[in-house]
This record gives sequence, structure tokens and C-alpha cells, in this order.
Amino acid sequence: MKSEDQRKDEYSKLSYYSSEKDEFVSPKEIVYYSEQVTGGKSGFWRFFKKSPNAPEFELPKQIITKKDFPETPSSYAAYWLGHSTAIIELDGYRILMDPVFENAGPLPIIARRMSAPPLLREELPDIDIVIITHDHYDHLETETIKYLADKNIQFIVPLAIGARLKGWGVPENKITELAWDQSVNHGSLRITACPGVHYSGRSYNDKNKTLWASYVIKGEKRNLFWSGDTGYSEHFKEIGRKYGPFDLTFMEIDAWNNGWPNTHLFPEQVIKACQDIETELLFPIHYSTFDLALHTWDESINKVSDLASQNNIKIVTPIMGQKVIPGETSTTKWWVSQ
Repeated sequence: MKSEDQRKDEYSKLSYYSSEKDEFVSPKEIVYYSEQVTGGKSGFWRFFKKSPNAPEFELPKQIITKKDFPETPSSYAAYWLGHSTAIIELDGYRILMDPVFENAGPLPIIARRMSAPPLLREELPDIDIVIITHDHYDHLETETIKYLADKNIQFIVPLAIGARLKGWGVPENKITELAWDQSVNHGSLRITACPGVHYSGRSYNDKNKTLWASYVIKGEKRNLFWSGDTGYSEHFKEIGRKYGPFDLTFMEIDAWNNGWPNTHLFPEQVIKACQDIETELLFPIHYSTFDLALHTWDESINKVSDLASQNNIKIVTPIMGQKVIPGETSTTKWWVSQ
């Protein structure tokens, strides 16, 4: 890894890095409003309590183990494992996105899961690539990275996150850091980091010290987009112009609130973003696993599903653990079937 001075000198050439503050900068300033606007108690202490917005039953899922995966990854398939964790199979490669299998905080009692994952990290199949969007606890899990560190995996992360992975045992030669609009090839795959309106950090003193990203994953025949966490802005149209159209888009749909209006996508903005990037199919992620906002566990998927139908956007909504061949596998409104 480069020294801190070398990194700062390299980052200073980027339009989205502030040398004065030594931090990365969102394309749009992240804004926050008072609790009077949020519609409830939005402080950190709520993450220590059982969520009042959680389902009163265990969500449906298909429990899977490594035996349920083909020895050779499919040419085109996806498995949603809850929240923003998923396995994508493309061109015979297997990609693990934002792997989190436990809680979403630094201690087991913080931001507990509302539903158990369909797959244990010890039951993961062979993985070729791990992609990380940013270092928030609900997207980057220390124990999972440590578990994967000695395996034959390439880790693709935004700028400055490599040091975290290296500290958890990942060899430096297995880590690729990307700036926005920078790409790396892995066999037939071309993976490009793209902008997002968000922020980063894992403690009170490291906010925006690392970059965050969305990703374009382009294979021989399929072009995929992974939104990462983001508020809505013109960056979607720019991504569509540069890299679209897309066969499949994994789009975050949850954790929106009027108190933090451009940190995550509101349901209407999910639809607008899909239109901006010209995607053929919407695969919702980032919902029904952690209570990160102040709405019920199923509000986001209910609204997004209805809006997609009203706007003629095709949507795929598997239960956790279900194998999906996009465009072929039929899925149900499982959240209303209880």
C-alpha cells in the first residue's frame, strides 16, 4: 500500500477530494434536518433496541449451503442474501457483493438483523471477486473479510478501503482500489466504479476518509449496475450516458427519510433512477434486513413494487436465498403473502 502522503498527493488531483479537510466529497452536499422533520427519534441509541418496525414473523427464505451452488458458476444468475449482500454469477465468475452476515454495527447488540441470512459465511461457495461499495457496517463486515482473506479471491474496493482490508489479513496483491470512472478487468468482466451521493466512515473520527462507489459490471453479453448507497442526483443520467443501457440493475430502496433527504433513495427516486440509466430489469436491494430509518420493514418494497408496475418497469423480487436467472425466473410479492 502507498504511504499516507503518497495517497493524499494522489487524491488531491481528484475533484471529489478536499486536501484541506483530508476527506472525500459527495457530488451533492449531504444534508440533515431536525428530529421534528424525521417523524420520530432518529438518534444512535435506537440501534441498541429491538426495532418496532421489524416483522413479527421470520421472513420467507430458501436456506442454502455451498452444495446448492454449481461447481462452475452460471453464465447469468443472482442470489439475494438480504440487505445489500448478494452473489452474482456472470460469465462463469462468482461475485460476492457487500458481504454482511450478522449485525450492522461494531457490537453484536447494535443494529441487529430483523431476519437471519439464508446462507452462513462458512457455507459460501468458491468466490472469484468480492466487491465493496463503502465501509459502513451494514456493507463491510470485519469477520467476513477475515474469513475470506486467505482464499483465492480478488477484492475490489473504492479508494482508501484497501488499508482496512489489509489490516484484516487480506494480502495487498489481492486488493484493487478504484477511483470513480476507473475500471479493472477480471477475465471477461470489466468492473467500473462510479459516483454516488453518500458518505463513509466507521467511527466518529473517520467520516469520509474512504471513498464510496456504485459499480458497472459488464460481461460478454450482459451489462449490470449496482447502485450502492446513494441519494438521487444527476449522476444517474451520467452513468446511463457513459455505461448504459443496463440489462439488470440492483438498486437500493430503503432507509430514506425526510430528515436525511439525499442519503438514500425515496421510492419515487428509485423509479426515476431506473429510467435515467435505462435499465431493462430492477432488482431491489437494501431492505427488510436492518431498521436504518423510521418506516416499517415492508413499506419500501410495497411502494417500489407498485410504482414499478405503474411505470412499466420490470421488477424481480426473490425471497432471500432464491436463485434467480434474470428475465426468466418468476418471483412473487412474498412480503404480502404472510
